[in-house]
Amino acid sequence: MSVVPAAPPSVWAESRPLRYLSRIGTFCLVELQKLRHDRTELVTRAIQPVLWLVIFGQTFSRIRAIPTGNVPYLDYLAPGIIAQSALFVSIFYGIQIIWERDAGILTKLLVTPSPRSALVAGKAFAAGVRTISQAIVVLVVAALLGVSMTWNPLKLLAVLVVVVLGAAFFSCLSMTIAGLVLRRDRLMGIGQAITMPLFFASNALYPVSLMPGWLRAVSHVNPLTYEVSALRGLLIGQPTTYWLDFTVLIVAAVAGICAASALLGRLAR
Repeated sequence: MSVVPAAPPSVWAESRPLRYLSRIGTFCLVELQKLRHDRTELVTRAIQPVLWLVIFGQTFSRIRAIPTGNVPYLDYLAPGIIAQSALFVSIFYGIQIIWERDAGILTKLLVTPSPRSALVAGKAFAAGVRTISQAIVVLVVAALLGVSMTWNPLKLLAVLVVVVLGAAFFSCLSMTIAGLVLRRDRLMGIGQAITMPLFFASNALYPVSLMPGWLRAVSHVNPLTYEVSALRGLLIGQPTTYWLDFTVLIVAAVAGICAASALLGRLAR
């Protein structure tokens, strides 16, 4: 009786990362399939950022109350609104995972052999992909309003990567809060309480140099600040440190996935 030789350890080591990425992709696709039941969500969620850009942006462009150097305020604001749309969608993503707990879906997912981090990462990147549609809408509206932006395909691709990373972190933050509070109403209250502080404690609306010292310190640890800086550099050519922006976003996304994965089991108890 012949025995089939076992695969060398190197083969298993190479296949594990591929299996892990495959499971992340599977969970991400499962999340995106939910959009088929309510495709209007992509349109309705884009209304708010467009209103910010059209109303707030054009009004403050006329007032000229915020100094942005040689850059028109509407040009300065557009990348911040793209980051804002990703934040507003992602920060309530934990409500969905609490709903899945209540419906018994989460328990079934947790008994699969897939790591919890793959489940969280799949949901996080699905949130990022959802925000891409809003980013595209904001880019189109900004172009119609006369915002001077780059149309370099590589830079636009990098813009989408930045948006996905930012949304991944904030959705993981939401799932982490969900793992702590365990209830939708509590998560909704906390999400509403921290959304605007996160937004205003960044450079989305105004330069960091205009902030008081304590708020400036907060903005330096706010991932949204680095997301906006990267978007401004890519879209309107403002100087920024790309390696720092991308490093902060990647580290924040990975840390968020780890934190949410560690608390995911509390939801299933």
